[in-house]
Amino acid sequence: MEYHQDRFDDCSLMIYKNEKLIAVLPANFVDNKVYSHQGLTYGGLVVSEKLKLKDVAACLKVVLNYYKEKGFQTLQLKQFPSIYSLVPNDEMQYLMFVLQAELIKRDTLSVLNLKQKPKLSKDRIAGNKRALKQNLVVKEVETFDAFWNTILIPNLKVKHEAQPVHSLEEIKYLKNKFPDKIRQFNVYKDDEIVAGTTIFETKHVAHSQYISGNADKNTIGSLDFLHLYLINDIFKNKLYFDFGISNENQGKNINQGLQYWKEGFGARTITQDFYQIDLDNWNKLDTIFI
Repeated sequence: MEYHQDRFDDCSLMIYKNEKLIAVLPANFVDNKVYSHQGLTYGGLVVSEKLKLKDVAACLKVVLNYYKEKGFQTLQLKQFPSIYSLVPNDEMQYLMFVLQAELIKRDTLSVLNLKQKPKLSKDRIAGNKRALKQNLVVKEVETFDAFWNTILIPNLKVKHEAQPVHSLEEIKYLKNKFPDKIRQFNVYKDDEIVAGTTIFETKHVAHSQYISGNADKNTIGSLDFLHLYLINDIFKNKLYFDFGISNENQGKNINQGLQYWKEGFGARTITQDFYQIDLDNWNKLDTIFI
């Protein structure tokens, strides 16, 4: 996380048992509140897949007690989306119940199960047909400059008066650190870039971190063409394709058009919860096992 360390006051923790690392919590703080790191899309308390429920509870107790002793009042903890775990991972959901944590946000991720044949909508099929008639071409490229400068940044500025979460320099830095896990796919018409997506890849999931096309994207079907190619060819051996969230207003609203587009590929909803924990409640974890 050092690439954006200047934006956050870090208070991440590593938890050891018998000198062996068993869990980590990427975190930052603002005033008297600790946050499951605000610079990470997905995060939370990441534990070894070997840990049982009692061990996870012990890790969380140590974390809460540590922050309590440091003078913090609350911890806002984001949950780890289930598709990114190699094993069932609802321990934290149960522990939030025990701690009487407050659910403060719930995002919806549009996820496609790649082990099932996608049920495409008529609109996605029609978009792909338009793209084929336009002779569009998808290429995986090693640089992000064209997509960031020509497509992504202009679109975010016009639509949302915003910038990408990652600057061009930051995404290049991450690509250098994880060359096989961050991949850029662009769509070209007559050798001119018209759309693209940046994929963050894990063992079982391909996640479209950024998706954007030029003003003609609907007319020529560039994003339909791109994602069907990724789903059917490049990432067909993954378990899931994650289109990410369509939420706005802290999860309380959903961009209906964006959700409709993602569901047109057959994607369906899973959730990611965000909880606020009162650190005074840390000792409630002592009462679980009888």
